[in-house]
Amino acid sequence: MKTSEYLKELRMALASVIVLAVILCGAYPLAVWGIGQALFPNQANGTLIQLRGKTVGSSLIAQGFKGAAYFHPRPSAAGQGYDSSNSGGSNLGPTSQKLIDSVKERIAVYRLENNLTPEFPVPADAVTSSGSGLDPHISVQNARLQAPRVAKVRNMSQETLRQKIDIHTEGRDLGMFGEPRVNVLNLNLELDSGR
Repeated sequence: MKTSEYLKELRMALASVIVLAVILCGAYPLAVWGIGQALFPNQANGTLIQLRGKTVGSSLIAQGFKGAAYFHPRPSAAGQGYDSSNSGGSNLGPTSQKLIDSVKERIAVYRLENNLTPEFPVPADAVTSSGSGLDPHISVQNARLQAPRVAKVRNMSQETLRQKIDIHTEGRDLGMFGEPRVNVLNLNLELDSGR
């Protein structure tokens, strides 16, 4: 190959790299960002929740709530609990003795906290973590079982609390996927606001 042909090929290769870099590293991400901001601004920015001008969380990421006055989210296997930088499940299988023991312990604690009899069935989402460890939702059944405890501590009627649970119940995705669920962060924030 002659030097002039080699330089011509090199220029074409460099030009291709530059054009592709501009398109794939600049124009395409900018277009996707712009479409996201224009059509889905809340989702594109992380569905952040603002309270008195301060960001207090995202409706897509669970936070740990402790104490009888709050609805408790699913247990978390993410880092030291609800650590969004360390998302992940426990990777323990159904025959793992460690998982069996932790679920038994969580069942006992759940029954005690919510004044349930020893034979009362506990919802699975109350004692098992999600795949990400950051699922912000609990089942409607789980929320209703926690309602008497929360209502008693907050000195409010269970009927009022059930209405708040209903308001924060999200339906099935696209009307057919998943189960109805309650966003714990949104519900607890509303209870704290006194609305």
